Amino acid sequence: MIEPALYLIPTTIGDVEIDRVIPRYNLAVMAEIKYFIVENVRTARRFLKKADKTIDIDSLVFNELNKHTPPEAISTYLRPLAEGNPVGVISEAGCPAIADPGADVVAIAQRAGMRVVPLIGPSSIVLSLMGSGFNGQSFAFNGYLPIDKGERARAIRHCESRIYSEDQTQIFIETPYRNNRIVDDFIANCRPTTRLCIAADITCADEYLKTKSVREWRAENLQLPKVPCIFLLYK
Repeated sequence: MIEPALYLIPTTIGDVEIDRVIPRYNLAVMAEIKYFIVENVRTARRFLKKADKTIDIDSLVFNELNKHTPPEAISTYLRPLAEGNPVGVISEAGCPAIADPGADVVAIAQRAGMRVVPLIGPSSIVLSLMGSGFNGQSFAFNGYLPIDKGERARAIRHCESRIYSEDQTQIFIETPYRNNRIVDDFIANCRPTTRLCIAADITCADEYLKTKSVREWRAENLQLPKVPCIFLLYK
């Protein structure tokens, strides 16, 4: 039996076999949890059923945590844990609480002195950094860039300046349908010698991971599909 705790359960990033990216220990933990806090109920149910075809999905309790969840509702999701039951947190893809609303419930659990257990699993941010060839000792994850074109350009130039002044890798994500636009923005605003790594569909069969200078990307005229991507900049 697992101990009562808030278990942060990584999921597959794309459509891959569970055994390829999720440790067996995680599956054993998941089998003992009846209460889940999830970003999307449908996705979470599908993941759990794929991980264990014998699971009784209808016996589980799901609470949805996303940008539409009222703040006052989040703390109520931890009542089962306060009553001595393990609770699992499942993100839409990858690791919970990393660029993910699950961080909100983890913060509440920490303030309440509840045990928090992060489980091992795929993180597209970390895997992309590993494969980029960039500085892995000093890096900043910046999330999404501003929507406004002028603000976005200023943000890119500011982040690029940190590459050279602080020797720090800069990491970004973008909504998949804007993948090509953000590459165009990097090309338009960064030095030709600055290196850009593009990582798409990490851990999937059609994984794409390449590092080139901005000058080289400009000559390539790359067209990215609408898939999850990580973008990294370094000198």
